[in-house]
Amino acid sequence: MEYVEADAAVEPEPPVRPGPRPGVPAYHATVFVPAHPRHTPTTDPTGAPALIPFITYELFEHPTDGTVALAFTTLDGLVAALGEAQPWVATSLGPLAEGVGELGVTVHVDPWIAPGRHNWQPADLAAFAREARR
Repeated sequence: MEYVEADAAVEPEPPVRPGPRPGVPAYHATVFVPAHPRHTPTTDPTGAPALIPFITYELFEHPTDGTVALAFTTLDGLVAALGEAQPWVATSLGPLAEGVGELGVTVHVDPWIAPGRHNWQPADLAAFAREARR
């Protein structure tokens, strides 16, 4: 009688996710997005006043695409487009696109922004910081 070794169990290969299209950052790519912290007042379980913090992405009107979110692949790109006083957050492109996509909003990556007055001026940022400390 011959002994035949059983074939080793073959593990299924994990599904291959398609890579990003040329010029499109990968899903997990870090992007810098105009955003700022907010808070909403509430009460804690003891009834004491409390604040719940959260982040709000800034959305912009686009002449042909409606409401859009802006994302930049470098912080320098965000600052060049929106100014040094622009609040921002670093996040992953995929979750950003999925989150705003649920609202019918698209993400424009590294958009060209016409030079001009920025949304946030240093005085606006200082006022926001004072308000946040209250």
